[in-house]
Amino acid sequence: MLGAVQLLEPHASRIETLFQRAQASASAYGGPETSGRAQFARALERSVEHRFRDAIPTREEVAAYLDSLHVEDLALAAACQDASEPAWEYFVTRFRPELYSAARAICRHDEASARELADSLFGELFGVGRGQQGSGERRSLFDYFHGRSKLSTWLRAILSQRYVDSIRSARRTESLDDEQTAQEITAVEARRAAPENDPNRARYLSLLQVALTAALGALAPRERLRLAYYYVQDLTLAQIGRLLGEHEATVSRHLDRTRRELRKRVERALGAEKRLSDAEIRQCYEYALEEWPFDLTRAMSERD
Repeated sequence: MLGAVQLLEPHASRIETLFQRAQASASAYGGPETSGRAQFARALERSVEHRFRDAIPTREEVAAYLDSLHVEDLALAAACQDASEPAWEYFVTRFRPELYSAARAICRHDEASARELADSLFGELFGVGRGQQGSGERRSLFDYFHGRSKLSTWLRAILSQRYVDSIRSARRTESLDDEQTAQEITAVEARRAAPENDPNRARYLSLLQVALTAALGALAPRERLRLAYYYVQDLTLAQIGRLLGEHEATVSRHLDRTRRELRKRVERALGAEKRLSDAEIRQCYEYALEEWPFDLTRAMSERD
């Protein structure tokens, strides 16, 4: 397989355009010195290497992948990974309120637990602790952000995973009354147990993409719009409520009902029609989380 540098060589003009787009955003936290070309190029190389690690992509596939990236967020993550102080100040100012809010929802409004969960994530993002093999080198969690999703979406997913990890650690010998939590833990463990180069990975992702696209297409336009506002445009419940003339509690209830309906339709398609087992369906979800945004933005934009 070609290395990331070789895969990117034919796309110099496209990369320059992406860099300029990222630079416009970078001016909010210090300008060019915090998001130089070399730093941005390294971030793109990591992203491309991760995406195509098991494949030999065409030039067109690499170009399409580059165009799908959230390069502004990728540049910010790269600057934070390199310990840029202005970038970190901007990141904390922009994302701390959102992380605290997400953590409160995850921890069922237990304020102390929510702040502990969110603050521990900040430590991992900065890279507290030691690097590999005791080198003392700072290793940031941003190493694993590849720009395929919005940074806010990725952060919420990490928060949820850390919460599940903490429950598993605290209740290793206890029964779990919360069925949803138990399912989440099972899914996390399934992903960790799965081989890195699962030959079924591409098939699972393709099957899930088809099932999800069909399920989205079956929703009422207002339901799709509500989902697009929340997951694609990252609007808050209050903002969505103002746009749709609904109370934010009503928005929350509708989103919850729509998510449950989507899950039923997707699992019915994968199970009854494609004959996947429950474990295989969980694996589909886990691979999709790693591949986010999983064409969701495109699928919903085409319909709304």
